[in-house]
Amino acid sequence: MKLSVIGCGYLGAVHAASMAELGHEVVGIDVDQRKIEALAAGRAPFFEPGLPEILTSASASGRLSFTTDMAAVSGATVHFVAVGTPQKAGSYSADMTYVDAAIDGLIPFLKPGDLVVGKSTVPVGTAARLAEKIRAAVPGADLAWNPEFLREGFAVKDTISPDRLVYGVPSDPEAGARAKALLDEVYAKALGENTPLVVTDYATAELVKVSANAFLATKISFINAIAEIAEVTDANITELADAIGFDARIGRRFLNAGVGFGGGCLPKDIRAFGARAEELGRGESLAFLKEVDAINLRRRQRVVDLVVELLDGQAYEKKVAVLGLAFKPDSDDIRDSPALDVAVQLHGLGADVKATDVEAIANAHAKHPQLVFVDSVDEAVADAEVVVLLTEWKEYRALDPNAVGALVAEKQIIDGRNVLDSAAWRAAGWTYRGMGRP
Repeated sequence: MKLSVIGCGYLGAVHAASMAELGHEVVGIDVDQRKIEALAAGRAPFFEPGLPEILTSASASGRLSFTTDMAAVSGATVHFVAVGTPQKAGSYSADMTYVDAAIDGLIPFLKPGDLVVGKSTVPVGTAARLAEKIRAAVPGADLAWNPEFLREGFAVKDTISPDRLVYGVPSDPEAGARAKALLDEVYAKALGENTPLVVTDYATAELVKVSANAFLATKISFINAIAEIAEVTDANITELADAIGFDARIGRRFLNAGVGFGGGCLPKDIRAFGARAEELGRGESLAFLKEVDAINLRRRQRVVDLVVELLDGQAYEKKVAVLGLAFKPDSDDIRDSPALDVAVQLHGLGADVKATDVEAIANAHAKHPQLVFVDSVDEAVADAEVVVLLTEWKEYRALDPNAVGALVAEKQIIDGRNVLDSAAWRAAGWTYRGMGRP
C-alpha cells in the first residue's frame, strides 16, 4: 500500500520505518528540516534499538522517503497522523495544536476514498470532531483512530509485531467496513499472526490508550506507596512484590518500587486524562490520578532526602555521582525523567554532582547545561561520597562493587531502582540503601 505518516518524531519515525519494513511504500512528513534530513540519510534523531537498521534497509529498498512537503501525501491512500500532544503550558490539558495543524495541512491533498488514521494520544471526543471536519471538506474521505502501545526500547518490535490492534472506526456501517478493510491491509502481517483485534467506536479507541497508561501509572504508584510504608517498618518491598505478584489477578510486572515513572507518555497522559474528565463533568471519577501523580513525584524527593541523610544532613559541596539520566534504559528520552530531576535537585542543594548515562548525556546537557556530565562511570564515581543509581541500564546493574569501591571516597550507594544485589554490595563494605528495602 501507499501510506503517509504526518509527524516524524518518536512515534511517527518508528511507524513510518516499520511500515516500510513490512513492504508498504511510505512517505514521512514533518516541518523540521533537520529531522527530515537525518531520517532521509538513515540516521535516527533519537536512540531506539533497531530503528537505524530498518531506516537503512527501508530507505535502500526505495519504499521509504521523508520530506517537508505535505503535497507528497497525494499518492497515498492511508494517512497516519502521529504528531505530539504535549501538556499545555500552565495546564494539565493536552495541547492539540499539532494535531489540528496536521489535519488542516492534510485536508487539501485528500481525495474521496482516503482514510486518515489517528495515532496520537488525544482527549476523548477529538476523533469525532476531526472526522466531521474531514468529511465536510472532502466527501468520501474518512477517519479512523488506531492508538499506539509502544514501549520505548522495544518500539520497532511493538509496531511490527504488536500485542494487540485497536481500530476506532466510523459509526456508519459502510464507512466503518471500508476503514477496517484498509487497516486490515496495512496490518496484514500482524493479523496473519493472530494478533488480537478490537474494532470499536472512536471514543472507546481514544480511551483505550489513556486508560492503559492510567492503569500502569497507578500500579507503579501503588507499589511505591507501599514502599513508603515498608521504609518505616523495615519490610522488604521487593519480596512483598514477589509475593503478591504470584496472584494472577495482580501479576508481577510494573510492581517494581523505585524512583518512579517518567517519560513523554505516562505523566502527561494521566494529567490530561484527569483534565478531560473535569471538562466532561466527571472529575471525581479520575480524582485518584492526582494522588498517583503525587506519589510518583514524592519518590524523587525521597531519593534526594536519602542522599542528604547519608551526607549527615548537608549536601553542600559534597561529591555525588549520578548514574543514569534517561527516564528508562534503552532510551535517550529525558522527558519528565526522575533521574534527571534528582540530579537537578541535588545540584540545587549545592552538591558537586557528576552525572553520566549510556545514551542521554547530550539531551540532558541541552536541557540542563548547569550540570556536570561525564562520559563514564569511572569518571562519575571518582572520589564520590555517595553514588546514586537512577536508570537501570544493564551496564549499571552489572557494576562490580569492589571495582567501584576502589574509586570512591565513601562506599555509600543509593539504588533508586532496586536492581543491585544488596548483599553483594554490603559484603564489599558498602552502605546500601534501596527504595523500600530494609
